[in-house]
Amino acid sequence: MKGFTHCTNRCQRLCVALSGCAALAGCMVGPDYRTPPAPAVDTYTAAPLPAQTASAPGASGPPQSFANGQDVPAAWWTLFHCEPLDALIRAALADSPNVAAAQAALRQARENFLAQSGATLLPAVDAQASATREKINGIAFGNPGFTEEFNLYNASVNVSYKLDVFGGSRRELEALHAQIDYQQFELQAAYLALSANIVTAAVREASLRAQIEATEHIAEDEDAQLQLLRKQFDLGGVSRTAVLAQETLLAQTRATLPPLRQSLDQVRHQLAVLTGKTPAEAAVPEFRLEMFSLPVTLPVSLPSALVRQRPDILAADAVLHQASAQVGVATSALYPQITLSASYGFEALTPAQLFKAGSTVWSLGASLLQPVFHGGQLNAQKRAAQAAYEQAEAQYRETVLLAFQNVADSLRALEHDATGLKAQTDAWRAASDSLDLTRSQYRIGGVSYLSLLDAQRQYQQTVLNLAQAQASRYADTAALFQSLGGGWWNAAAPPN
Repeated sequence: MKGFTHCTNRCQRLCVALSGCAALAGCMVGPDYRTPPAPAVDTYTAAPLPAQTASAPGASGPPQSFANGQDVPAAWWTLFHCEPLDALIRAALADSPNVAAAQAALRQARENFLAQSGATLLPAVDAQASATREKINGIAFGNPGFTEEFNLYNASVNVSYKLDVFGGSRRELEALHAQIDYQQFELQAAYLALSANIVTAAVREASLRAQIEATEHIAEDEDAQLQLLRKQFDLGGVSRTAVLAQETLLAQTRATLPPLRQSLDQVRHQLAVLTGKTPAEAAVPEFRLEMFSLPVTLPVSLPSALVRQRPDILAADAVLHQASAQVGVATSALYPQITLSASYGFEALTPAQLFKAGSTVWSLGASLLQPVFHGGQLNAQKRAAQAAYEQAEAQYRETVLLAFQNVADSLRALEHDATGLKAQTDAWRAASDSLDLTRSQYRIGGVSYLSLLDAQRQYQQTVLNLAQAQASRYADTAALFQSLGGGWWNAAAPPN
C-alpha cells in the first residue's frame, strides 16, 4: 500500500503539470460573439398612437391608454382581475406536458455542458488493473526451442490531456452553453405561450357563451312572433307567406346554435388539455365576459428593450451564438492537435511482488497531430459552419422583424377594437330601437311584415357582432402582453 500511495502522489504531480500546460492554451480561433444591435427605432408603428382609445358602454368598453416604457408584470393575466382564470393558469403551469418537456430539455442541455466541460478542462485520469497469462516463443529471439509461460499482473494510473491551444474545445463548450441559453428561453416561451393560450381560450369561451345566450333569446322572440303570426293567419290577418318567412327565420336562427355549441365544446376541451388533463377529468370553470375586467393602462416596453425580453428573440440569439462558436470549432480543426499523456504503476509476475519498488513502471509522452490532407473535408466543414452562421443570422433578423410586427399589430388592433366596439354598440342600439319601433308599427298595420323581418335580421346580426367585438378587446389585450414578452424577467423566482 505504501507503493500505491507513492503512485498516487506521482500521478497528482503529473496532473498538476498537465494543468499548468493547459494555462498556456489562451488562443481561441473563430469569431467572438456579440449580439446584433436592436433596430434603431423609437416606436412600433409608423403613425403615433392615440392618447387613449375610444370608449363604449359596459365593462368591455372603457378607454385604454398606452404607458410607453412601462414594464410588463410577470403575472400579466392578473390584470384582467379574474380569479378563476388566475387559478387555472397557475395549475396549468404546474401540470402542462409542454412545460415539463421544456424543463427536461433544459436539464439535458445543462448536463451535456457539465459532461463536456469536465472532459475538456481537466485531464482524464484512469486507474487500470489487469492480470494476464502469457506464453513467449523463442523464435523471435532466434531460439526456436525456447518457450515460457507466465502470469503478468499490472496496476497503473493513466493521465491524458489534450491541449486546447487554439480554443476548439472551449468553442465547443461555448456552443453547449449557448444551447443551455436556448433551452432556457424555450422554457420561458412555453410558459408564455401556455398562459396566453389559456387567456385567449377563456375569452373565446366567454364570447361563445354570450353569442349562444343571445341567439337563444333571439330564437325565443322569433318563436313568440311566429305564434302571433299563426294566430293572425288563422284569423285571416296575414298571408301564409308571412308565416313561412317567420318559420324560415326561426329555423335559420336555431341552425346557428349547433356550430356555436360545438365551438364551445372544442374550446372547453382545449382548456382541459392546456391544463394537462383530459377533457373528461378536467374541472375547468365556466368563463363569461362579465368575469373579466379590461386593463385600462397598458404597459408598452421600449423597442430597444424588446430584443432583450421576447423569449423567441433571445432563443434565436442563442442559436446564432451557437452557430458562431461552431465556426471556431471548425476553424480549430485546421490547426495542430497536441495531446500529453503519462502513466505510473506497477508490473510483476506475482501479486505479492506487484507493489514492491522494483516493479515500478512509468511513461511520459506527447503527440502532435497536424492535418495535412483530408480531401478538402476540413475547409468544407469550416465553410459549412460559416454558412450555418449566416443562416442563423438571417433567421434572427426575421424573428426580430416578426416580433416588432406582432407588437405593432397588437397596438393597432387595440385601437381599432375600441373604435369597432363603439360602432357595434351604436349599431346594436339602433337595431334594437328599430326592431321595437317596427314591431309597434307592425301591430297597428303601419309597416309590412317584410320590414319587420328585415329589422329582426339586422338586430340578430348586431347582437352577435357586439359579443364578438367585446371579446376582441380582451383577446387583443392579451395578445399585446404576449407580443411584449409576457414579463417573465420580473418573476421573483424564474422557473428552470
